[in-house]
This record gives sequence, structure tokens and C-alpha cells, in this order.
Amino acid sequence: MSESMENKLSQAMAELEAVQEAVARAEDELGQASATIRSRDRAVEVTVGAQGELTGLKFPDNKYRNMTGPQLAASVMEAVQEGREQMARRVMDVFAPLTQVSGGPTGIRGVDIDWDRAFGSALGGPDGGDRRSRSRLHDEIHED
Repeated sequence: MSESMENKLSQAMAELEAVQEAVARAEDELGQASATIRSRDRAVEVTVGAQGELTGLKFPDNKYRNMTGPQLAASVMEAVQEGREQMARRVMDVFAPLTQVSGGPTGIRGVDIDWDRAFGSALGGPDGGDRRSRSRLHDEIHED
């Protein structure tokens, strides 16, 4: 194998190891992550884990006692959805550096993550559009 090829292989391996370390750090950071949210009416408090799972549910100040079933259900659903959205945004922020094009000499491209597929309805919101790595589209436009 030529020295140039060995050099490229060595650089690619170093970049791969750096990506693996970044993924491990991101997983560690998110391992115990959670978001605690109160509904707008302050009747419900939920805690949501990094994977969007409901890990806690509280009814502070017993406000729920004066609510109808549908009102309480709406408060729970609102708080859970907001918690899921917050955690999805946090996960996206933590993994964002991995979606960027590598600055290394091998030109390894960043990971293309389909956020809609990963989070589904947790990424509710007004645009509801494709949230795949937006930097990828910018890079493609910039290269043309």
C-alpha cells in the first residue's frame, strides 16, 4: 500500500474514532436527561425522558379536583407534548455537530439524520415540515 493511501486510511480511522467518541459523549449526556413541564393552567406537571417517554406525572396544588375529565386529559396531553418537543430539540442540539461535514482531510460527510422519522409527533409545531439535517441542504446549495 502506498504511503499516501496509508496516510488517508490513518486519517479516516482517526476521524471515525472521533465520531465514535462524540456519539458516546452525546449518549452519556442524554442518558439521564429529562424535561419537567407544567401545563399552561398549572394543573399538571410531567417529566419526560430523552426518548420522549413519560417518567413522571404530578398534580400540583390539587387543581385537578375542579376540572372535568376532558379538561384534565387536555392538560396532561399538552404538558406531555411540550415535554416531548423540548427533549427532541435537546437531542437534536446534542447530535447537531455530528450532522456537519467533517473538516478533516478525508472529507467525510456528516451523518444525515431524518429527525421526523426519529421523533415523529414529538416534533409537533407550526411548520410540520421535513426537519432532516437542514445544514445538509444549505451545504448542497452552497456547493452548487
